[in-house]
Amino acid sequence: MERRGRGRGTYDRIYEVVGRIPEGRVATYGQIAGLAGLPGGARQVGYALAALDDESAVPWHRVINAQGRVSPRVEPIYAKIQRSLLEAEGIAFDAEDRISLTRFRWGGGEDSG
Repeated sequence: MERRGRGRGTYDRIYEVVGRIPEGRVATYGQIAGLAGLPGGARQVGYALAALDDESAVPWHRVINAQGRVSPRVEPIYAKIQRSLLEAEGIAFDAEDRISLTRFRWGGGEDSG
C-alpha cells in the first residue's frame, strides 16, 4: 500500500505526477498540483507526500518548495534524507541551501529534462 489516510483519488493523481519526475530533476509543490489538476493545491500535495509509507516507490524527495528549498519537516531527519537523495542524483545546492530551478526543474513532460 502506497499511502495511508484519506483523499485516495486525489492522492493517486498526485503520486502519478510525482512518479514521472526523472532522476536528477525536481518539481515544486505548486507545479505538481497544477499538473495533477489541482491549481492552488500545493499544500494538498504536501499532505499527500506526507501520507506516503516509508517503503513507497514514489520519488517524494524530488518535490521542493517554490524557493528551491527542501521544506522543513516536523521530523528534521526527513529533510536531511531528502537532501542526501537529491545530491546522490547530482542535484546541487548553493551556499543558501537552494536548488537552481532554472537548472534542475522538470519541465512536466514524460521525458522532459
